[in-house]
Amino acid sequence: MTTETLAQINKVNNLNIESEKVLITPRELKEKLPLPPSSAAFVSRSRQQIEAILDRQDPRKIAIVGPCSIHDIKSAKEYALKLKQLAKEVENEIYLVMRVYFEKPRTTVGWKGLINDPNLNNSFDVEKGLEIARELLLWLAENEIPVATEMLDPISPQYLSELITWTAIGARTSESQTHREMASGLSMPIGFKNGTSGSSGAALNAMKAAASGHSFMGINNLGQVTLLNTTGNRHGHVILRGGNKPNYHPADIAQYEEKLESNNLPNNIMVDCSHGNSNKDPSNQPDVLENVIGQVVDGNQSIIGFMLESHLKSGNQKIKDDLSQLEYGVSITDACINWKTTEDVLIKTAHQLNETNLQTKALRNGITF
Repeated sequence: MTTETLAQINKVNNLNIESEKVLITPRELKEKLPLPPSSAAFVSRSRQQIEAILDRQDPRKIAIVGPCSIHDIKSAKEYALKLKQLAKEVENEIYLVMRVYFEKPRTTVGWKGLINDPNLNNSFDVEKGLEIARELLLWLAENEIPVATEMLDPISPQYLSELITWTAIGARTSESQTHREMASGLSMPIGFKNGTSGSSGAALNAMKAAASGHSFMGINNLGQVTLLNTTGNRHGHVILRGGNKPNYHPADIAQYEEKLESNNLPNNIMVDCSHGNSNKDPSNQPDVLENVIGQVVDGNQSIIGFMLESHLKSGNQKIKDDLSQLEYGVSITDACINWKTTEDVLIKTAHQLNETNLQTKALRNGITF
């Protein structure tokens, strides 16, 4: 190629690209931070337990609980160990999965999460972010704490997905063909959120699309651009997160049940107690959950789980220039409920579900109250 030809190409190519950096490949990261067989077996079991709940082979409810986002590994580990202990107390009624979100979608601009900006200073050391994220996921798997996340970037699953128990496709991306195709090839159960306005179409269409096979471009373990052919993911379900108004009330649930049935989709509904359903006020999350569990107690069969945004301490904070001034255990994205509230509300929920399960068993055995 001549110098003149290169000069002409440069006038029309990559005009807004400032720089390029080749990243570590998925295989190289996995060789550096390998997944032990025992941890792989745990992740497989944890996925099977969620699938059993979705398939109605397990009567428990799924609870996706944890910080809005992970920005500090020390506080994440402290939270995780508390959650593990709580999981033992409620395990007969609730299957607890820790919310470990490394990527944050943005309507305009803002911090994009630990993978994209682990230093919290717009340095975008993505390779460092991937390594920190994988290290934390390996620690969680070793401690047998199941993990939930949101798959936002279609490249990052190759680096991390074998460590994830459950994932979400968010309100901003449920409508995206790229994310629907990606979801069709992921190995874990997937929840699709309704649109930010509250519309149901994106999530329902995403469930349909992800259940089918697709062919699309991605990367393989070597980091090579690859044509990926998928078989489809049959464990998709809808997540109601509210929109312009909440959508967790009985009438809303009934509407989604009808839409799922008319679209020949599994009647599996998870309720996000935060976001539009809490009117973005974390103190409302326990009330939302109480309403949802009340519907289960009254006989609802379609609600299979719920989500809570929770951290060690309540509220949120802005990222500061001096990171040493950040308050420990407080979210830097959406505001959360604190640990005490989390513990109280989950224990209360487990008691309510236990009483309902006992009554159901008694009725089946011909015992009346």
